[in-house]
Amino acid sequence: MSPAPGAPRIAVLGTGANGAGIGADLVRAGHDVTFIEQWPAHVEAMRRHGVRVELPDETVITPVRVHHLCEVAELREPFDLVFVLVKAYDTRWASELITPLLAESGLAIGVQNGMSLDDMASILGPHRTLGAVIEVTANMFEPGVVERQSPRSSSWFAIGSMHPATVGREEEAASVLRAAGTVEVSPDIRSSKWMKLVANAAELVPSAVLGLPLDDAVRLPGMREFMIETGREAIRACLAAGSRLMPIFGMTEADIAEPDDYAVTLLDRVLTDFTLPTTRTTVLQDWMKGRRSEVREINGLVVAVHREHGGSAPCNERVLELSLMIEAGELEARPENLAALLAV
Repeated sequence: MSPAPGAPRIAVLGTGANGAGIGADLVRAGHDVTFIEQWPAHVEAMRRHGVRVELPDETVITPVRVHHLCEVAELREPFDLVFVLVKAYDTRWASELITPLLAESGLAIGVQNGMSLDDMASILGPHRTLGAVIEVTANMFEPGVVERQSPRSSSWFAIGSMHPATVGREEEAASVLRAAGTVEVSPDIRSSKWMKLVANAAELVPSAVLGLPLDDAVRLPGMREFMIETGREAIRACLAAGSRLMPIFGMTEADIAEPDDYAVTLLDRVLTDFTLPTTRTTVLQDWMKGRRSEVREINGLVVAVHREHGGSAPCNERVLELSLMIEAGELEARPENLAALLAV
């Protein structure tokens, strides 16, 4: 399907497992989409063969227009919407990269884990920045190939404004992103992003420390209880930082109970609705590829907020400690790390 005349020009900045799968959805929906990617082999594979998205019930190949980072300086026509899907720790340089190409009236949407919206706003301007929450399950181990475990019908997003200038404009991005899944407009995107961080703190990194798919990790004795307490510490950090409990993943206000209970609800929703037996978290995928993870932006942020307010988060501290040892090559991600996790 070809873009309609006058359709917004869209960039997907960061086309790994999530970015490539989502970008392919937008292309197939008829949007004018440009991929911008930093993995050279992935860029070349997409140029030659398109994006191959392997879904539970079908495989879809989508031809795409893609540029390597080093080619961005050659682009001239501005983008109206930029969906940012780089790692949280890459947010600042990615925002600088795209600044000259984001239309003055355009919007950049941080479809990321972590609390990266302030980094984006400080560079792109809060009047051009929207926050977003993403819940999509996908793997990528081969250039040009996405193993997407959550199809469009079960993928979920929230988009929200963080500045008066963008209030009322959320639907400009949401209407496009609905090609990739269910999209809700959040009245408090900062709190919504904290709720996703709570879920991530509980499952994303702790399971990776064990080197196991998420479903296998949570079944080990004591692991579910550890994950729950890690999430509860994150809930308390959220509240200390001035945010509040928000329904995400399609839940409603009626689903929000007492803070400690909501941490359990969020973890269970991830495990039941977004986890397959083979699901490896993005952190484990990063380590398998020899890359660093977002542990500092997730569990590390929980630890930092508690310290700032005179408290502590021992479970998150242990996750951070072991993760940094793994990234330094001092420890291997494996099931035997369970005892070290639970010793806290």
